Amino acid sequence: MNEAVGAVAEKVQEPEAGRRVGRIVAISGAVVEIRFPGPAPAINTELRAGPHRKIVIEVASLIDTHTVRGLVLNPMERVAMGMPCEDTGGPLEAPVGDGVLGRMIDVYGAPIDGKGPLENVHWEPIHRTPVPLSRRKPGGEVFETGIKAIDLLTPIERGGKAGLFGGAGVGKTVLITEMIHNMVSAYEGVSLFCGVGERCREAEEIYREMGETGVLDGAVLVFGQMNESPGARFRVAHVAMTIAEHFRDARHRDVLVLIDNIFRFVQAGAEVSGLLGNIPSRVGYQPTLGSELGALEERICNTDAGAITSIQAVYVPADDFTDPAATHVFSHLSASVVLSRKRAAEGLYPAIDPLKSTSKMLTPGTVPDRHYRIAREVRRVLAEYEALSDIIAMLGLDELSEADREIVAQARRLERFLTQPFFSTGQFTGKAGKFVTLQETLDGCERILSGELSKLPESAFYMIGGIEDVITRGAGA
Repeated sequence: MNEAVGAVAEKVQEPEAGRRVGRIVAISGAVVEIRFPGPAPAINTELRAGPHRKIVIEVASLIDTHTVRGLVLNPMERVAMGMPCEDTGGPLEAPVGDGVLGRMIDVYGAPIDGKGPLENVHWEPIHRTPVPLSRRKPGGEVFETGIKAIDLLTPIERGGKAGLFGGAGVGKTVLITEMIHNMVSAYEGVSLFCGVGERCREAEEIYREMGETGVLDGAVLVFGQMNESPGARFRVAHVAMTIAEHFRDARHRDVLVLIDNIFRFVQAGAEVSGLLGNIPSRVGYQPTLGSELGALEERICNTDAGAITSIQAVYVPADDFTDPAATHVFSHLSASVVLSRKRAAEGLYPAIDPLKSTSKMLTPGTVPDRHYRIAREVRRVLAEYEALSDIIAMLGLDELSEADREIVAQARRLERFLTQPFFSTGQFTGKAGKFVTLQETLDGCERILSGELSKLPESAFYMIGGIEDVITRGAGA
């Protein structure tokens, strides 16, 4: 055993004579302490250990001038007391360049799609400071998704950050998958999907669907699944952002970044903090939650070189929107799409809550006056319907005034018109997906609000595309 350790130490030191080598002096699960003969390496430095340097350790804290505490990012590899650890002299690196297009990689930059090693790439550090304000460029253009409820009530900003908030099973991943289908195929820039702590099945499905729709060649997929260590899941988002920044800054291309799920990034940070023995903050989250999330989110911005548009799924624990993870993410977004369990239970998909969802783009100076006026009127009608719902439940619809009954009829038709069959769920529902332009959505809502379609049954408005489809279905009913 000693001979084997000595052989590994010699193997590590010999090829890189200028690099420092320390030894593991303590092990506690996935956390190790390493002592160096000289000055200790800086925080976030990557260390390599084991045969063939396969064990990846990231320095998390300094104990003294010679000793560091590090996190083993691939703990399935065996570590042992006295094992030599080589200081690589820098942080973890990500592969960037045209060679990553059409590929699926993990947090270490290794391909996981079975297509062989990456070619035509170079490596860049994953830790960077956000772009200074002097280099940032304000946005202002609306990014059309083809989803009626989003384009009408919570328009997404090109070069902004949008969040899809919801508890378990309300349709966050389905909505992200639909946006991939609708937006990536018409998107002229680079598309980057980052899976943080999601299921392997979903990764395989997204990879296959992107290949079938012909958009894989202009996309990059980066995954850190739930079966991987918390350290790997915590760093996979930084790897994705490094690739996105390269295409923006070096290639001057716009980048669409889809993250599923940003809550898992926060959760992985909490697990890492617990492994390192830090005292948790409220609700058990790490005390550095705000700074860690801010350091990642602030890297998503527009510059003169290009724009990064981000759409992020955000799991809300126990449907509690006051949870610290949800509230911290809220503060970084330009659009918040809130998914409602009540609407999902009623079969109104996508289950977007029109009264809780917001967008800073929905202002008179940003969207056309007609869009702003119709969106405000739709919200007003739906808000009045919600206010009347308790009276309807207790006394029935007949006790309402004629004007209130008209409001209820409009609201119920609007609720159903804002539902939509998805391309990504067509095989389960038997209904072909619909891409609805913003103009078609505005026309439909305007005609419903005017009372022009009050003679059509409510069922004609459910799970349909544009208003012409509604009229056709209503005529055949």
